Amino acid sequence: MTDAPALRRLKAIIEYDGTDFSGWQRQVGQRTVQGTLEAAVHDLLGETVEVRGAGRTDAGVHADGQVATLDIANRIPPAGLLRGLNTRLPADVAVIDVAEVQPTFDARFSARGKVYRYRIWNHFVRSPRLARVSWHCRRPLDLEAIRAAAALLVGEHDFRGFRASDCDRRNTVRVIRRFEIVRQGALIEIDVEATAFLKNMVRILVGTLADVGRGKRDIAAVVRALETGDRSAGGVTAPPQGLSLVRVIY
Repeated sequence: MTDAPALRRLKAIIEYDGTDFSGWQRQVGQRTVQGTLEAAVHDLLGETVEVRGAGRTDAGVHADGQVATLDIANRIPPAGLLRGLNTRLPADVAVIDVAEVQPTFDARFSARGKVYRYRIWNHFVRSPRLARVSWHCRRPLDLEAIRAAAALLVGEHDFRGFRASDCDRRNTVRVIRRFEIVRQGALIEIDVEATAFLKNMVRILVGTLADVGRGKRDIAAVVRALETGDRSAGGVTAPPQGLSLVRVIY
């Protein structure tokens, strides 16, 4: 009896435009990033594998540096897997790096933090070029007020007031390591790095900061949402197209 070949664990870095995907996670009858990648692996290697991502991005959310792990039996070198997958993937997703890693490495559970970027197009005229990757806010935003509110969110806090209503995480304490807000012309980029995030947390944080920048909400409301967990004290959930997973930290 021949022993089954030992599985190799590979780490892949993936970039995608999430506009036409129903999120990362595989769903029956839906076009998802995970499902698309798994189909490409099967087509290339003839193996049915699970491509496990570092995070489950929502429908419409993008990634510059999503990380995934997969276990395969085939002895194809990483460079060959990279080339083979990219010839089989659609134009809105690509594998940008593949490396063999130790079996103990896991894209999700080995992560020590993530960096997300949210883009806002702050101009009274829409930008067709940036429409798929930014939130169009027509009214002027006060960046100094936004930065002051963001500074209150840095550090270890209970972020239960900044999560989706169907978020099922029991532990809602997270550590935001940094908030960086940069404006170049009409484009505002908000980078947030944290140990981990709750469902829709970044989008709710950005929506709250945008409300502060528009004068619809004051800093006291942000403090109240943080201290009490009252979701109604926070702002709107910013739309998904402005959000991108930039980097996973290990």
